[in-house]
Amino acid sequence: MRKLLNTLYVTMPEAYLACEGENVLVRIESETKFRVPIHNIEGIVCFGFAGASPGLMHLCCERGVALSFLTEYGKFMGRVTGKVSGNIFVRRNQYRWADDDVESVRLAKRFIVAKILNGRAVLHRAVRDHPNSVDSQLLGNIMMDLGRLASQLDIAKNLDSVRGIEGQAANLYFSGFNQLILSQKNAFRLNGRNRRPPLDRMNALLSFLYTLLSHEIVAALESVGLDPQAGFLHRDRPGRASLALDLMEELRPHFADRLAVTLVNRNQIDPSGFITKENGAVVMEDKTRKEILTAWQKRKQEEMIHPYLGEKVTFGLIPYVQSMLLARHIRGELEDYPPFFWK
Repeated sequence: MRKLLNTLYVTMPEAYLACEGENVLVRIESETKFRVPIHNIEGIVCFGFAGASPGLMHLCCERGVALSFLTEYGKFMGRVTGKVSGNIFVRRNQYRWADDDVESVRLAKRFIVAKILNGRAVLHRAVRDHPNSVDSQLLGNIMMDLGRLASQLDIAKNLDSVRGIEGQAANLYFSGFNQLILSQKNAFRLNGRNRRPPLDRMNALLSFLYTLLSHEIVAALESVGLDPQAGFLHRDRPGRASLALDLMEELRPHFADRLAVTLVNRNQIDPSGFITKENGAVVMEDKTRKEILTAWQKRKQEEMIHPYLGEKVTFGLIPYVQSMLLARHIRGELEDYPPFFWK
């Protein structure tokens, strides 16, 4: 469990939440492991199958503290809130900004500049760690062009310009992606980015990891009171979690792309775990999917220093931290939204 930005995250599925007076208690096997006054928090997010007492739910409703429940894989299940909530104000501002071209372009630039620079960081890490195995000159040229595209965002006047820069950057980044694959090169070669359906193993792997990441971000946005469907870069479409897609842009390189490459390079998955169907679609077998889910969960437990907060956090909480920072910016508590930059 961990308390960040006034939100308590309970990541141990065996935990049980209760209250004692004005305090929230986290118990494991009847032993109190954590205690925090409820007036010090504004939200509780539970992963897995953590239970909560009716008394705690009542206290949360009285004090306006949102109590959210997610699956162990981060899919949002539900939330307990009182009848009075500050979420309406943040959502009203979110909808106003989503309808405002100036605000939408400003935030879209923040998401995309982080995506481009984080992608460049992934390539830079490959050159640094494997100088004799990758084409350093090719990746160096790509990194230089990515830097140039990131700087062009400053003068982008509208969303179409931002999308154009993002598209160019994505093509550049994926043109060097095969250099990151050091093992099982032929079997996992990326033949351009494709989806719906993915036409090679690496695309199938990336699409699956992006789906996991999107679930995490939808849950994170829900937990802080934002509407996952009202985006700034991605516009409204029935059933599409546009804001989650916006926020996902800055997290894709580090969260999904690096894990995909690691799984292949460490031979944790192999070509036999994928099936090619008659229509050319490549899908993974259950065994491979379970292997990836296990690796995903392990990666979420790894810790890093958050570049903005300067605090040690697990990877699994980064989507929640970024969602909280975005909500605070939309509420007017932060002057600007600080995207996630991986160093």
